[in-house]
Amino acid sequence: MAIPFPSDAWVKELCGILNKNQAYQNAAAKWEGDLIFVVEAGAGATQEHYLYMDLWHGQCRNARELTGDEEVAAEFMISAPLPTWKRVIGGQLDPIRALTGRQLKLKGNLLKILKTPKAAIELVNCSKTIDTQWPA
Repeated sequence: MAIPFPSDAWVKELCGILNKNQAYQNAAAKWEGDLIFVVEAGAGATQEHYLYMDLWHGQCRNARELTGDEEVAAEFMISAPLPTWKRVIGGQLDPIRALTGRQLKLKGNLLKILKTPKAAIELVNCSKTIDTQWPA
């Protein structure tokens, strides 16, 4: 059954997939940091959505939808409109190119992300396996 994006159920599903995925765990073995994915209001999203993930050495320790960006002081905040997220999650837009090309807006240290690009790519590969229901 399809899981709506963005939602608490979707980000928790991704967390579970990451914790079972050896390719992600290997790629993210040295990663330490939490992040918030922001789906900007407009272009298919009626309001802003905040999806939090605490990623630590190849494991997702926590994932949930937040009520706002002030609820958690995450190391990284990555924001984009819904159509951009759909392209990233669908595999049509490389997450690293989207960050460096500013299609994904980043608050945080880009160099840290660029040191572990395979972790970002494997995270997206895992997200592609979710049967995602996109807003109409």
